[in-house]
Amino acid sequence: DRRTQRTEKFIHISGFALLGGHPCFLTSQDIHLGVNESCTDTARVLSGLCDIVLARVYSHSTLEELDREASIPIINGLSELYHPIQILADFLTLQEHYGSLSGLTVSWIGDGNNVLHSFMMTAAKLGVHLKVATPKGYEPDKGVTEEAQRLSKQHGTQLVLTSDPMEAAHGSNVLVTDTWVSMGQ
Repeated sequence: DRRTQRTEKFIHISGFALLGGHPCFLTSQDIHLGVNESCTDTARVLSGLCDIVLARVYSHSTLEELDREASIPIINGLSELYHPIQILADFLTLQEHYGSLSGLTVSWIGDGNNVLHSFMMTAAKLGVHLKVATPKGYEPDKGVTEEAQRLSKQHGTQLVLTSDPMEAAHGSNVLVTDTWVSMGQ
């Protein structure tokens, strides 16, 4: 809703300004990405006006196109495939609480969405074991799962995938929950 958008806008702009940046927040009302102007044109224009873009988009392919066409860094603020900024904040919180991430076991109980995908792509790299419980039919993306399994093997961590929340929760240091099925599904 509008109140949530205003709050998010304030948080993004305030945080960036505190770090010395001069942010400009463009909503879907301000910029019609890929509608009135192509993603290529938008990327080129933004490259001439900004030093960096944090893009919150729906389609991950839009983010990839912006990145391909821009001459400045494009940061994924959120896409339907990943939500990396959320996971950075979550792992920072865990680091502050536990002092170390290596060896922790985190359990995700919810559907296979963008937040889970980001957990899966990050956990093994930080030495975190990940246990995932998703309902049948709402598992994480197959490509993300394959890459997460490869990363887990490479970094010597465990990745457990199940549809049983109790199995995923057993022996875990941290439980991360989400809706069992996301809105609109």
